[in-house]
Amino acid sequence: MKDFKQEFYKIYNLLRDGEPFSFIRFSDGELFMLKNQEVRLGINDYVTGSVSGPGIYTSEEQKHFLPDRDWFYRDELIESLKHFQPNYFKGICSRTDVPEEDFLLQKKLAGSDDETYLTFANLFINSNYPLFMNNIVKYLSTTWRPIAMVLNEKCDTSKLPFKVSQEFRIGTNCLVNNYNTIKEVQTFLQGKKDWIVLCSAASLSNLIGYYCFSENPNNTIIDIGSTLNPILGLEGWKYSRDYLRHYWMGQQSSYCLREEKW
Repeated sequence: MKDFKQEFYKIYNLLRDGEPFSFIRFSDGELFMLKNQEVRLGINDYVTGSVSGPGIYTSEEQKHFLPDRDWFYRDELIESLKHFQPNYFKGICSRTDVPEEDFLLQKKLAGSDDETYLTFANLFINSNYPLFMNNIVKYLSTTWRPIAMVLNEKCDTSKLPFKVSQEFRIGTNCLVNNYNTIKEVQTFLQGKKDWIVLCSAASLSNLIGYYCFSENPNNTIIDIGSTLNPILGLEGWKYSRDYLRHYWMGQQSSYCLREEKW
């Protein structure tokens, strides 16, 4: 069994101690892709597998995965989940979030009986989000290490509490439309070490973390998801991210009171 808080500190301690690693996340959207089911976040509605309904999704949140059209990107995600390498951490949906068969499917696709580098996809959010803000963001604001970010073209980095030395901008539905960004980040990191690359690029973050770390394991690549969206001047989180509304707007969420179960 894995402990939600202990797993957070495992990642944080690596960051604090300057030991390179990659952390990528297979959340609910990636799970539907792995299951070869449609995912669509539109302006006013969503589709996840066989479920659909109304919703508000601003451009940085929008995406569309069609199994018959986008099989290549699913294969890439599976490859990134199967990859095994020291300090290559793969966060998957926990038993708290998904049915048992989905949890076991992710573990099976990971392709190894060694769970050392399997962890929670929600490691930085929900009840661990205050730990993320108080530890990881604080570290980023004081570190000597240079920081790069992969983030949406609408983000405003001027209010971040740390310096960003290099930016890679992506747009809507970035897994499909900005696949070339992977190569851009790879090229930038060639011959470099000690860089921290923060990825806020939906499922594209998984592939950046996979390709860049497997090619050059001397840098740290972290999928931070939507954790910094309120500081980056984005609005979509106000409609779809309970953990951010809980922390930044004081709207109570049960997600932020529970501990994830492995």
